[in-house]
Amino acid sequence: MGKNSQSQPMFQTTQFPDRRLARTTLAVVIGLGVAVCAFMAKPFLGALVWSTTLAVLFVPLDMAISKRLGSRSLSALTTVTVTACIVVVPAILVAETLLNEAVRSATLVVPMFDAEDWKRFMGGHRWLAPALQWIHDKVDFADLMRTATSALATGSGSVLRASFSGVANLLLTFYFLFYLLRDRERIADAARLYLPLSEPEFSQVSVRVTDTIFATVFGTMAVAALQGGLGGLMFWWLGLPAPVFWGVLMALLAIVPFLGAFVIWAPAAAFLALSGAYTSAVVLTIWGTLVVGLVDNVVYPILVGNKLRMHTMLSFIAVVGGLVLMGAPGVVLGPLLLAVTLTLVQIWRGRLAAPIDAPPQQRDAVQVP
Repeated sequence: MGKNSQSQPMFQTTQFPDRRLARTTLAVVIGLGVAVCAFMAKPFLGALVWSTTLAVLFVPLDMAISKRLGSRSLSALTTVTVTACIVVVPAILVAETLLNEAVRSATLVVPMFDAEDWKRFMGGHRWLAPALQWIHDKVDFADLMRTATSALATGSGSVLRASFSGVANLLLTFYFLFYLLRDRERIADAARLYLPLSEPEFSQVSVRVTDTIFATVFGTMAVAALQGGLGGLMFWWLGLPAPVFWGVLMALLAIVPFLGAFVIWAPAAAFLALSGAYTSAVVLTIWGTLVVGLVDNVVYPILVGNKLRMHTMLSFIAVVGGLVLMGAPGVVLGPLLLAVTLTLVQIWRGRLAAPIDAPPQQRDAVQVP
């Protein structure tokens, strides 16, 4: 009896005679563990999203540096340093210029909404007087602009110095980026091990992730920056106030589908026309329509091609919904989550379409375009 008891394992599977109950229990425990891990990772969401995005974008650079240096750690550190110079330094310069321009231009815009000037403007456009009077009664533009100017003047210094949270997130982003670059092969192997995907399916998801990040950053944001730059350049050429400020706003709005730079330049052209500057209004309208508007259709396919593979309506929901739900990281994470979900649905449909009696290799090879 003692011999038999020694040969038996300490924990026997007979504790769970029902395999379905055992699997259900294990699934619940895993689900709870994943939920707890998600809550723990939530404070680092922004840093994780941006570090992953930068890792995907700068992997080719890291591979080239690694071939020359021969050390993964040294090449990752060098890539992080180069990335910081490329991303952080221009962002600080643009933010400083934007804030200074906003404060300066707001003081110029406030007098334009003075009560006397507003009355003279309505007197010169009697056919618009009822609508303009209604807008003037409902919205106190002068007070609104004074409040915005005061807020900008008060907050510009603190924004330029940056908050502790912003600095911490920035440091965490590059901290995570170092390990994502150095250990990317180990991370990929771990993902292959824990995800219930075959090698072809995992490659399909990996390609979709890379293409989505590339399309979102290099495509959408590069085109948006180009549109904002072209719009701001025309504002400067026409002598409109705050060309840098309005150019940056046009670039930010161009990121969101169904919106775009026209949200800024179209009202500006209308204001110029109502002010009697008909030539400037026509020039701004033609420039905004033919140059700023069409550059999206010309440059975006060159940069992105078919990498995003997402309908415009779905892209709008992913970007705006991600922005509302997760803040700034949602601009990248929203389209990424939607793209991965659609890819997993395609994989699932491919498995269902495969013959039931087909060998595993044949079922895994099923690809859905």
